[in-house]
Amino acid sequence: MFDIIDYRDPLFGIITIVAFVFVASFLTYTFGLYKERKARAEYRKLIKRFELGTLKEEDYIHLYKTYNLPFDSIILLSSTFLHNGEYNKAISVYLALLEHVTDQVKKEELLEYLGNAYFKSGMLQRSKNIYLKILKFSPKNKVALKNLLLIFQHLKDYDQAIEILEALGELDEDVIKEQIYINILKIIDDPLLSFEIKSHQLYSNFKMNKSLNRLVANFLIKFNKKLFWEHVDEFNLLNLIDLLWYLNFDDVDFNKVENNKFLTQLYSAKKYINTTKSSNQFELQVLISTNNSTVAVDIDLNFEFICTKCKKNHPIYESRCPHCHDILTFKVEPKLGKQMANLSSLV
Repeated sequence: MFDIIDYRDPLFGIITIVAFVFVASFLTYTFGLYKERKARAEYRKLIKRFELGTLKEEDYIHLYKTYNLPFDSIILLSSTFLHNGEYNKAISVYLALLEHVTDQVKKEELLEYLGNAYFKSGMLQRSKNIYLKILKFSPKNKVALKNLLLIFQHLKDYDQAIEILEALGELDEDVIKEQIYINILKIIDDPLLSFEIKSHQLYSNFKMNKSLNRLVANFLIKFNKKLFWEHVDEFNLLNLIDLLWYLNFDDVDFNKVENNKFLTQLYSAKKYINTTKSSNQFELQVLISTNNSTVAVDIDLNFEFICTKCKKNHPIYESRCPHCHDILTFKVEPKLGKQMANLSSLV
């Protein structure tokens, strides 16, 4: 017969402890699995109750605290507010999350989102304060620095913008193009310089950097047409086609036009002159061909602007793309459309 292990035997005690640990672990694992499944079921019910983007601010906190929904998922869900233009709701979510998130990296990420929401809502000062706060404990944060650059440009605080560019340069960012751009804006918005001085300074900068084509031409067309027409052949006129199209008849120097093939075609299409019958630009050719038509043709040139960096279309020209924030990347695309009121292009 086998010997039965006495309950007082040390071996019996070890077996009992091992069995107890196994049972406890099994029960704990089973309970945890049950709790997780229950949480997931409740989470799915919650999502069914609300459409994404219409969840209330407290629902996001509830998802994060109660159901342990991953931080990235919470941010993705709350971003629907930003996409819908409900910036105040997005701001409320980020502020509420900041009270519950303890991880420093996540806090910094939340502050970036909060600063972006403030920026998009037009609260530039608050946005600036958020990014400055980030830089206090993370001075090499490139996202904060780049967003501060945008804010200082909007606030026309170009000296601060230049300091930000210097900081980015020290972090091995290529800032040469941005520096040229900010310096040009600084000249344009300098209240102490006359239009004449600004015109010549801008033209001098343009001669050194042709990427300033649109910025400089737009300023000269508005404030120093004489200087523009004197140097019209130096500009890339195709990228100024909308500015030139909307010029009044009396603002055009036809002595310069008659010596420039593109301008001759443009203003023949505009019916300011009638000196050419053809154009290698399809839209201009269509308009020129209607010049001698006996039937009234209600078509005109309209324009759209495409960012060559992010490929987004825009109804007006902007020197900095509002989507990718790159500068001087807009390409002008003429389109035939219904005749409409004469509008000036915006920069």
